[in-house]
Amino acid sequence: MQALALWQKFRDLSVEEYIRIYKRLGVHFDEYSGESFYREKSQEVLKLLDSKGLLQKTIKGTAVVDLSGNGDPSSVCTVMRSDGTSLYATRDLAAAIDRMDKYNFDTMIYVTDKGQKRHFQQVFQMLQIMGYDWAKRCQHVPFGVVQGMRTRRGDVTFLEDVLNEIRLRMLQNMASIKTTKELENPQETAERVGLAALIIQDFRGSLLSDYQFSWDRVFQSRGDTGVFLQYTHARLHSLEETFGCGYLDDYNTACLQEPQSVSILQHLLRFDEVLYRSSQDLQPRHIVSYLLTLSHLAAVAHRTLPIKQSPPEVAGARLHLFRAVRSVLANGMKLLGITPVCRM
Repeated sequence: MQALALWQKFRDLSVEEYIRIYKRLGVHFDEYSGESFYREKSQEVLKLLDSKGLLQKTIKGTAVVDLSGNGDPSSVCTVMRSDGTSLYATRDLAAAIDRMDKYNFDTMIYVTDKGQKRHFQQVFQMLQIMGYDWAKRCQHVPFGVVQGMRTRRGDVTFLEDVLNEIRLRMLQNMASIKTTKELENPQETAERVGLAALIIQDFRGSLLSDYQFSWDRVFQSRGDTGVFLQYTHARLHSLEETFGCGYLDDYNTACLQEPQSVSILQHLLRFDEVLYRSSQDLQPRHIVSYLLTLSHLAAVAHRTLPIKQSPPEVAGARLHLFRAVRSVLANGMKLLGITPVCRM
């Protein structure tokens, strides 16, 4: 009982910290219930497996489930220790059954490191042979390892240290830019731009791939980075503030004949297709790639399609085009968990 009380205390403290750190990331969870929560319910799962004739006792006194049905030792999953206590797999089975009863979900997605791939394959397989057809609706999204992510405090990297260091470095970068002095809350802007840098570096490739973390690459304001996305959004917002009132009523979209305008319009039309693709394979890299290309197109158009000193209907059409780019850019960034900044 003392050990359980200690576990409960550590769990409560951990969840408290999770909530605090996730808040900085703009993430909110309605419920925290890991597999350890299902320790008691896992005994019911063992009884259920036994009643279906799926539970096999070994010489060592453990209990296993043969997923192959023909005794293949590589397809055996241990679900009970020799002392009768449950294992990770048993508790995950209990959790899945309980969550289906509670939420009647359309899809249940497990996001964990790729080292647990086999574990979840076995859990889903066991649910299937137990007769739960909804097991097909369970999905594992594995992610790789981030290498080389060290902070000044040493080799063991805590997310909070990374967030603090990113904010500090962004503040230092912004301090050299004169417009930073006009910011109402430089700390908040630095945090948002820093988070964008971190998220884009993490989501640029396949979630399954390991990658080398680079502080230098994270903070580049040009190239395929989160800083570049934020810079583009702030620049377009500034454009609307400068010219918005005078041109938004008088415009003619037929004026958008330049190759730069056509390229942007064609790219904007692809947004729903990219969202659909990401929703199907649960990979954010499609959205990241789309937004980076959009920002590069916008940078070229910003240089070559002036609003000032253009005829009113041409200026209005261009301003509407840039406004559409900013709107799609903002929506795409929000989908990735990034809060767009209007000044930086």
